[in-house]
Amino acid sequence: MPDTKAILPAIATVAASAMLLRSIANDFIPNEFRNYFFSGLHNISRRFSSHLTIVIDEFQGLSLNEVFEAAEAYLGTLATPSLQRIKVSKVTKEKKLGVAMDRGEEIRDVYEDHVQLMWKFVCTKVESSRVTNPGDLNASLRAETRSYELTFHKKHKEKVLNSYLPYILDRSKAIKVERKVLKLCTIDQYECYGTQEVNLNHPMTFELLAMDMEIKKVLLDDLNNFKNGKEFYRRIVKAWKRGYLLYGPPGTGKSSLIAAIANHLNYDIYELELADVGSNSNLKRRLLAMPDQSILVIEDIDCTINLQNRETENEAPSTGKNQVTLSGLLNLIGLWSCCTDERIIIFTTNHKEKLDPALMRPGRMDMHINMSYCTLSAFKQLAFNYHGLSHHQLFEQIEGLIGEIKVTPAEVAGELMKSRDAQTSLQGLINFLLEKKNQQEIVRPN
Repeated sequence: MPDTKAILPAIATVAASAMLLRSIANDFIPNEFRNYFFSGLHNISRRFSSHLTIVIDEFQGLSLNEVFEAAEAYLGTLATPSLQRIKVSKVTKEKKLGVAMDRGEEIRDVYEDHVQLMWKFVCTKVESSRVTNPGDLNASLRAETRSYELTFHKKHKEKVLNSYLPYILDRSKAIKVERKVLKLCTIDQYECYGTQEVNLNHPMTFELLAMDMEIKKVLLDDLNNFKNGKEFYRRIVKAWKRGYLLYGPPGTGKSSLIAAIANHLNYDIYELELADVGSNSNLKRRLLAMPDQSILVIEDIDCTINLQNRETENEAPSTGKNQVTLSGLLNLIGLWSCCTDERIIIFTTNHKEKLDPALMRPGRMDMHINMSYCTLSAFKQLAFNYHGLSHHQLFEQIEGLIGEIKVTPAEVAGELMKSRDAQTSLQGLINFLLEKKNQQEIVRPN
């Protein structure tokens, strides 16, 4: 290795010469030729440079760049004194602080003890004519392009591409699992890449879910098979996705089931309001902007918008503005959903009979889950959740009434939480069920 004392004066000499050359150029070369001059010098220096720079943009077309996300997670774990500015954040339930590079910062890394690498975080402001939501706190982030520049010696190109970057991808997955806090995201209607997100603090799990036991078991088995099915889906040449249709009257636990699925799989939830999308092309962009290992939820699919039937789409008169069509929605859960992996799609409805049969076919909605009125097993689960009861002398009377009338789990839960005393709570539930029975008998036709 050359002596450091000999190298430093050489570097200083080169730097001084470069500054002198720039000063002379600024003084004696006209402005109209100055850009050509410096551009030529830059091209000459590139020819003799021994380094290569890889640019990693935040987005690849319409999709998030997985390498960018991996680099962001990985670089946050590198503690180096060369950084002068860092960003620190923490959200509820996270055990550790999140650390990230600030704009323009550089950080060094060493791979396998001999590969020297330099990372730089580059942000460029972008002028946009789009109308944004004044309440959107993330608008400034989308008003710039973000990228990482990775510089290293050219002789390490193959090792960086085939070993170092795959190592970062694998390392980032472990980091994300360790830090992950589930999110509930609403895809922003003002920007195809934007989301408004909050922490998903819903405590619901399958152990606590008030649901028919047989249906719960079948669903759990299906979810576990999906989660562990990467090789299976590849072998049968199908997209690694699964669709669930949750149907039943209001108050039967559809939202609680979605939360339980998210907690079980450790997937974020992305809620999509079709009425805010505007067109089929926007629908596709929103789907592609979602990450893998996520749940897309469209609630009340039968009444969020008036979906045109495929047979009448071409016949319908133009309204002068785009809208989401049934064909567009079918493409969303069909062809376009194949562009990502490990994706759950959930539709909910109170009126299954109103849905077009094409929406409910296997491959689109693979499982139809009837969220029925309260069953005996659901009541016992609620009694255990609210009062820790597995048996009680009033259970027999309550179960008899539940078998006779239509009552939702939400209504039963509402009565059970009115008192902390189990006896009082159960008696209040009996009185409620008797009153509801009388009301249903009055309106029942002869």
